[in-house]
Amino acid sequence: MLIQVCLYFYCKFLWRCLKFVMRKLTGRCELQRICYNTKPGASRTMKIETSLRDSKSKLLQTSVSVHPDAIEKTIDDIMELKKINPDINPQLGISLQACLLQIVGYRNLIADVEKLRRESYDSDNPQHEEMLLKLWKFLKPNTPLESRISKQWCEIGFQGDDPKTDFRGMGLLGLYNLQYFAERDAAAAQQVLSDSLHPKCRDITKEEISKFSKAEWEKKRMDKAIGYSFAIVGINITDLAYNLLVSGALKTHFYNIAPEAPTLSHFQQTFCYLMHEFHKFWIEEDPLDIMEFNRVREKFRKRIIKQLQNPDMALCPHFAASEGLINM
Repeated sequence: MLIQVCLYFYCKFLWRCLKFVMRKLTGRCELQRICYNTKPGASRTMKIETSLRDSKSKLLQTSVSVHPDAIEKTIDDIMELKKINPDINPQLGISLQACLLQIVGYRNLIADVEKLRRESYDSDNPQHEEMLLKLWKFLKPNTPLESRISKQWCEIGFQGDDPKTDFRGMGLLGLYNLQYFAERDAAAAQQVLSDSLHPKCRDITKEEISKFSKAEWEKKRMDKAIGYSFAIVGINITDLAYNLLVSGALKTHFYNIAPEAPTLSHFQQTFCYLMHEFHKFWIEEDPLDIMEFNRVREKFRKRIIKQLQNPDMALCPHFAASEGLINM
């Protein structure tokens, strides 16, 4: 442990020395070098974030958590601290502002998402009830809901006749995401729901078919289900999106698609993408039954994380929810 601590401080000392030498050689501070030598997007913003957070200056350390309204003043203070003339380096201020908006916006997005996750579904709250009924309407537009408490909820993938009990894990966040998907991408959501309700025929040769009676054939062709509970999976994928956000894995994606601060709409749009991609992944994995859900989900999670390790990566959805949000 002592050796590791000594090695850490030794490397930190060397890094500070290297930064000092680079400034003397180039005439530019680290922030200038990053902004001028790194293309906009996740690569630049993540380097700026690391540089600010690891700085010995309290001003630079706290700049990643200022209020959005204080960003302009913070940049002025940084320029003054670094003795950078804004008239000679106008682009630096613009680049730093874009990066700080993304960095601060990501932190605020986590807070907004966490607030929704912690808010429990309340059946006495008219707004909550209205959202739930809208979810049914968007997913089953041609089928009236007979009553608020009904077995019909199982048709869209809830576990019982009152969906409120299924929102316990993710709170209102699960409902917000499901409604967003069902409303903004109605065709895609209804197709995924339809697929989730139908079993997939197992591949059987003509020779095998000839050996079975009709009853045996029906049993054989239904023995490998593609089906899963749409709403429950949606809440589970909400959990996946939430953990990717909190862990920082989604920084790559958001810093590449949001020109300024990422918002709740960006998060919900990302949920739509994950739902769409998980559905395809589930079909590709060809699980024996729903008992393999955790295995498939974990494999899918690892694939998404691997994709997000690429600094140029953006989870680019190709459906309606992404329109107006992607700015590549």
